[in-house]
Amino acid sequence: MSRKRKARNKGEAAKLEMTPMIDVVFQLLIFFIVTLKQEDILSHLDVSRPAPDPNSKPEEKVDDLLTIEVGRTAWTLNGRPYMGSRGLAALDRSLTRIASFSKSASVIIKCTADSPHSKLVQLLNICAREGLTNISVFSM
Repeated sequence: MSRKRKARNKGEAAKLEMTPMIDVVFQLLIFFIVTLKQEDILSHLDVSRPAPDPNSKPEEKVDDLLTIEVGRTAWTLNGRPYMGSRGLAALDRSLTRIASFSKSASVIIKCTADSPHSKLVQLLNICAREGLTNISVFSM
């Protein structure tokens, strides 16, 4: 009597579907991009600066980073509010004084969602007139 071996069913190898994995990766990427805050990026930038020139005369210490918030009714310079009809003139005087010490100061302008476009344009005109060119603008 001969023994017959049972033939094993050799089916196709299992396929690894890539489409669902790619979808998940893109969804994670979109999630992290949407939840990223620009303030986190700006606060963690590592900038290498050259050493100061020892032959230069000492200047009055001025903040290298100016943060100006443009709101619906007021401006805020480094936490100090400028409101009312004289707010723009007072902000102009402050920026003129700061620019007289350091034209290379970094200016970050944060616009609220309800701030009028004209307030941003007025602020940019003041910065241009005073020679402040290192400006970043973003909305909150």
